[in-house]
Amino acid sequence: MTIDTSATIPVLHTARLTLRGHTLADFDESRALWADPLVTRYIGGRPFTAEEVWARLLRYAGLWALLGYGYWVVRETATGRFVGEAGLADFHRDITPSIGGAPEAGWVLAPWAHGQGFATEVVGAVLRWSDAHLPAQRTVCLIDPGNLASVRVAEKCGFRQTARGVYKEQETLILHRPRG
Repeated sequence: MTIDTSATIPVLHTARLTLRGHTLADFDESRALWADPLVTRYIGGRPFTAEEVWARLLRYAGLWALLGYGYWVVRETATGRFVGEAGLADFHRDITPSIGGAPEAGWVLAPWAHGQGFATEVVGAVLRWSDAHLPAQRTVCLIDPGNLASVRVAEKCGFRQTARGVYKEQETLILHRPRG
């Protein structure tokens, strides 16, 4: 038996994309995404195992169940093609300096989707939803200093670097965005 928990997660639409809750049917595409070294270059630095991706999928469902926000699977509306994953989380990161429990925006796209404006489109949709539905006065994101494409996306979406931090012994940029 499988239970579809995506019905409790809002569906968002942009001009080209649909964001919806993950289902078990998304696992294989998510696993392929996270196994790609181009995708993980700035996120952990190594491909993820199937077990790690499974834990990620469970974490996505848990975020929605416990916090009322989380991650969406992103698909191209016209074709249904898997684009990636994006959303908000509170991972209670042990990071210096602290991000203080603010919702943390994150996004990851399949390599075929890079350079097409999808990231800016999807992050914008996530932030509009956040501004309309969450009481948080700010949103944060953490980006590897070498990931210049993600830094540009964050800046286009209103994030500004406020600090350089250390997370899991790696330097990271900490960016903040005030509520919409």
